[in-house]
Amino acid sequence: MTYLVLSAIFLAIAVATAVLAARRGERVSALALAAGALALCALTAAFDTVMIAAGLFTYADAHLLGPRIGLAPIEDFAYPLAAVILLPALWSGVRRNDDR
Repeated sequence: MTYLVLSAIFLAIAVATAVLAARRGERVSALALAAGALALCALTAAFDTVMIAAGLFTYADAHLLGPRIGLAPIEDFAYPLAAVILLPALWSGVRRNDDR
């Protein structure tokens, strides 16, 4: 399995959860999502680069698309994006259950 397929699975779960939340009428600020995505991607680029440079972990090049930001493969950025999509959807569901 390539890192791209693994990343796509996490993104698909996050998007499906967000779609379900949107169908229930939950709304999240697009500006808040964009700010969160920008911050998490910047942190991912910085810290992944440091950890890869320090030799804490490596990636099999055969399973990567190729592009990198710093030393971090582009596939690593799917996880922060999934978090930005998934967590507000889950949070709105928790808040909604608390209101009942």
